[in-house]
Amino acid sequence: MKNLVILFALFFSVQTIQAQSDSTQNESAPSENVQSESAEITDAELEKYAVTMDSVNDMKQTLLQEITNMVKSNEKMTNARYNELSKIIDDEAQLTKAKATPEEIAFIKDVAAKKEEGTMKIQEAFKSMAQDYVGASSYNKIKKALDADPEVQKRYQEQMNKLGSDGGN
Repeated sequence: MKNLVILFALFFSVQTIQAQSDSTQNESAPSENVQSESAEITDAELEKYAVTMDSVNDMKQTLLQEITNMVKSNEKMTNARYNELSKIIDDEAQLTKAKATPEEIAFIKDVAAKKEEGTMKIQEAFKSMAQDYVGASSYNKIKKALDADPEVQKRYQEQMNKLGSDGGN
């Protein structure tokens, strides 16, 4: 149960990566008819989009696993204690009340730094792939179509399934 709480908290924080990256990409999205755009999406564009999203998902899972391993391997703090203190890490009064040791505080800050560093790397890689590999206009066109067009959603899922059967390569 303790591990589930940690995993949920870490998963939630890693999901913000995607939301932040999506909002960055949507800022330049042109407003056109989604149906006409979906007809213009080639298989090659959709494959590049799928590769990008699959790569970002892999990076998120790797970061989540690294952070989880950091917390699990800490012999001086239980998972429950980590969860308790990580929620109040920015509140000195609460940390004092919880009798947090300097070692515990340092560890939680190390985990937060690792998470922030990993998040930044993922965001940079995502932005680079979306702009340079997929292309900003193709990325935005596909993203909009996926939100509204079941046919594009089906084609995208087929691409993702193909990537999954290749072992993620």
